[in-house]
Amino acid sequence: MDDFPALAAPFIICCCLLAINLAAFIAFGIDKRRAEAQRKRIAESALLTWALIGGTPGAYAARHLFRHKTRKQPFCRNLHTIAALQALAFGAAIWWFGFGS
Repeated sequence: MDDFPALAAPFIICCCLLAINLAAFIAFGIDKRRAEAQRKRIAESALLTWALIGGTPGAYAARHLFRHKTRKQPFCRNLHTIAALQALAFGAAIWWFGFGS
């Protein structure tokens, strides 16, 4: 029982990231369907916000699966920038907390 608090935080973080990625994936799918139906779309800023708060893998998976927003600039550049910054932050966190050694 002493390890529960130490294990609970990573589990909760993983569950939250899974939920955020699922939401990003679904948002891209909904936006693609609305685009095809020529209906009101989800704002690009909302899609990028899902990526920014941790849904980048879900956003990339949806872009690939739905072939949605793959050539639109500056959206692609902004999404790539978000992904690069998250990768740098993740690498810095690993270095800072010593997980790499």
